[in-house]
Amino acid sequence: MKSRAMVISLALAFALPLLARQKSDVIIMRNGDRITCEIKGLSSGTLYINADYILGASSVDWSKVDHLESGQLFIVKTQDGVVYSGTLSTPESPGGRPISIQIFEPPDTKVEIEKSQIIKIEETASTIWQRFNGDIGLGFTYTKGNQAAQYNFNSYVEYPRERWSASTAYTSTLTSSNGTSPATRNEVDANLQRLLRWNNWYYTGLADFLQSSEQGIQLQSTIGGGIGRYLVNTDRSTFSLVGGLVWQRTNYQQTIVPSLTQNSGSALIGSELKLFRFDKTNLTLSAILLPSITQSDRVHFNLNTTYYVKLWRNLTWNISFYGNWDNQPPPTFSGSDYGSSSGLSWKFGNR
Repeated sequence: MKSRAMVISLALAFALPLLARQKSDVIIMRNGDRITCEIKGLSSGTLYINADYILGASSVDWSKVDHLESGQLFIVKTQDGVVYSGTLSTPESPGGRPISIQIFEPPDTKVEIEKSQIIKIEETASTIWQRFNGDIGLGFTYTKGNQAAQYNFNSYVEYPRERWSASTAYTSTLTSSNGTSPATRNEVDANLQRLLRWNNWYYTGLADFLQSSEQGIQLQSTIGGGIGRYLVNTDRSTFSLVGGLVWQRTNYQQTIVPSLTQNSGSALIGSELKLFRFDKTNLTLSAILLPSITQSDRVHFNLNTTYYVKLWRNLTWNISFYGNWDNQPPPTFSGSDYGSSSGLSWKFGNR
């Protein structure tokens, strides 16, 4: 069985390159350079391409692209939240006029959009596995003075489609120092989002599972959903707000207080800010406020911030800050858990 599994794995490894499409797309830069390549996608003001004479994916400044031609199908998203699917072409533009991109949607529809209005282009993949984007990272810090060490692991996976997307993230932190018990924090977050017919409006469902030894939380489950809107949606920044309802169940460590479980229904007020700078740095800030409906004056607040700096190809360095606050924890339990971490991450997907 082991030998058979190895043969199948090797066969798949050699077959995957054969599934890659031909590099027949053409982009022309404003300085006249012409590149024949495979367009992988557009994100954060960066056009990602693959060329036969370049190892791995390359990054091109979208603002410096003058023309492009491709007969392949792409998903195109605009600042207004409108989504198109079709092949791409750049028509001739008289001098001084903004550059436009023509999208030829099956069967015979043609849409022309100003290039500056396009914020995302995603290559349609032939298999499910080729549609995933994400990153995986590790980090470690050590201090000799008190022999303190911190280990952290993080991962993120996204599955984008024309009008919806699903994502999940996992973060884990272990901190130990001389003379104290190790502290652990683990969090799994899942999100489903679908665009509505109104410009930049969407509805979302979320599930979050948290373990924190600092707060004595054995498992905190948060499940809910709401409606949101992108207030800013460009190739340099996005900012969205969401409102809704969640249900929260918290099991506290039974070694401290036996069988302590709390249930709460809360309103959801959330925001997310993303800032990009041409494939070099990006900042993500996510904040969620949960004022309780079933428990008077109780409020939970969660904050996650990550700053990425590109080092080489898909390798990045990141520094993160996390925080979780509860203004009315049970007696003897801490109302807060926060900290920071840093490490290296590897990005994957159509980029």
